[in-house]
Amino acid sequence: MDITTIIGIVLGFALIINGIALEVTETGIAYEIMNIKNFFDVPSLIIVLGGTIAAIVANYSPKHLKAIPKHMKIMLDGKKFDPMEYIDTLVDFAQIARKNGLLALEEKANQVDDPFFKQSLMLIVDATDADRVKEMLNNDLDNLVARHEEVVGMYERGSATAPAFGMIGTLVGLINMLRSMDLSGSGGASSLGSSMSVALVTTFYGCILANVIFNPIATKLKIRHSEEELCKTIIIEGVLSIQAGENPKFLKEKLISFLPQAQRDAVSEENQ
Repeated sequence: MDITTIIGIVLGFALIINGIALEVTETGIAYEIMNIKNFFDVPSLIIVLGGTIAAIVANYSPKHLKAIPKHMKIMLDGKKFDPMEYIDTLVDFAQIARKNGLLALEEKANQVDDPFFKQSLMLIVDATDADRVKEMLNNDLDNLVARHEEVVGMYERGSATAPAFGMIGTLVGLINMLRSMDLSGSGGASSLGSSMSVALVTTFYGCILANVIFNPIATKLKIRHSEEELCKTIIIEGVLSIQAGENPKFLKEKLISFLPQAQRDAVSEENQ
């Protein structure tokens, strides 16, 4: 499980709260817990949090919104897509195919948990034309990319919308402040503080929501997408090479070339 995003979010909030409460005095460092109260404002929360959620709901279908718990699970799933595991499996399958033919892979395909991998193997077992196999699998990969871009876009939308609603709250606070300045007596002056609080705290909330919550989630989902896309690209190249009858040793070298240089170096060190 990859909990770095959760750790980062919690650490971000902890540092912000620490910065709010921390006071440096002539006698040393002190914590003024009551300072935190100054940064809690219900109208500001309603404007920023409520407005951001409303904007996301307005832009996306119920299907996307219901999948949010699934997105969180994917974000925390650390080792679901290991390219070396797929490469080793493909090399084993290539050796079986060279010895016993492509039909021998049918039983192995039924033991594979990854639906995309299983489909890819069954296509070559059924002796589907290589160009047709490549076209079908690439179309599947393109659809995957499109779906993932929609998901990441939802959180990037939240990241862009939260500061915008923070600015709306700032305008609301400033308008109320300016109107109260026209009032006579102490009533107008006394409302200046609360109006300025809404004006400034909403911007504060918008920045936190965007940079501590939405941006990290979107970035981690992009990383998960890159891992899955790499593994599926390796699968496509691997099954097409198996269908073409390529040497398993050459196949392994070819598939390793898809890995980042750091991973290639690690594999080379293991093989030495």
